[in-house]
Amino acid sequence: MKKETKHIKDITNMEELKKTLSESERALLDLRVENKLRKLKNVKSIYFKKKEIALIKTKINERRLVANAG
Repeated sequence: MKKETKHIKDITNMEELKKTLSESERALLDLRVENKLRKLKNVKSIYFKKKEIALIKTKINERRLVANAG
């Protein structure tokens, strides 16, 4: 998770953030499907993916607020 977090914090382009969000949401969906099919070995990866998505959404929201304030 730390490696992904550093990668997300380094992204400065809004389009790239949105793309990363879309990819992460898709990955979360895949993890949930694997979990339902009982193929997922590390269930905690769903928790980490949710945290990653929340971080990306927070970063996007921060950018919007800065853009609207300035």
